[in-house]
Amino acid sequence: MNFKLTASMMCANYGNLKKEVKELEAGGIDSFHIDIMDGRFVPNYAMSLNDLRYIASVAQKPLDVHLMVEHPNNTIELFTNSLRKGDTIYIHPEAEYHASTTIQKIINAGMTPGLAINPGTSVEYVTEMLRIVKRVLVMTVNPGNAGQMYMPYVSKKITKLLAIKEEMDLELYWDGACSAEKILEFAPKGMDGFVLGTSLLFGKEKSYGETLKNIRELQF
Repeated sequence: MNFKLTASMMCANYGNLKKEVKELEAGGIDSFHIDIMDGRFVPNYAMSLNDLRYIASVAQKPLDVHLMVEHPNNTIELFTNSLRKGDTIYIHPEAEYHASTTIQKIINAGMTPGLAINPGTSVEYVTEMLRIVKRVLVMTVNPGNAGQMYMPYVSKKITKLLAIKEEMDLELYWDGACSAEKILEFAPKGMDGFVLGTSLLFGKEKSYGETLKNIRELQF
């Protein structure tokens, strides 16, 4: 079963961030998930632009940047100028008056354009934008905090997205309360990647390499 695993770096140990990045890469992580929060679009502050720049400077693997900020169009160049060609930037459609304009700026900068869909946002609301992005980050919890409970009603939305995935030429990523059971259920259905946080990856007794190996060897 071929699926990607990305590390939610807001859950990492910031006492030695370079060590975290290198151990995750050595353990086989596919990319680094960077959550940027402004305290307005979501009721929390998370990683900063400087955190992003530092991880980009020491990581060999790609970055997936999730912008949970109001009006990302106003500041998108700060992020595109801090990343490498091919890195992914997700925006929320509700955060911008004309989200497609921001998506086009991401494309023009040579980044992979992504759309993050909240639990309460319908597929129908974002259908036209799905035609111009390459990745969809399906939020299975409300954005803003780690360690939340999975919202079961999101499963029906994932089924809808999987049904149009090939037509729209999309990659689908799971974000929130990612357990081994959810990977076992949704990877065979076509989910392309999973964001790993405290449920499966961080704060465990095993090394990142052993943990990631165990996830990849789940019995499907």
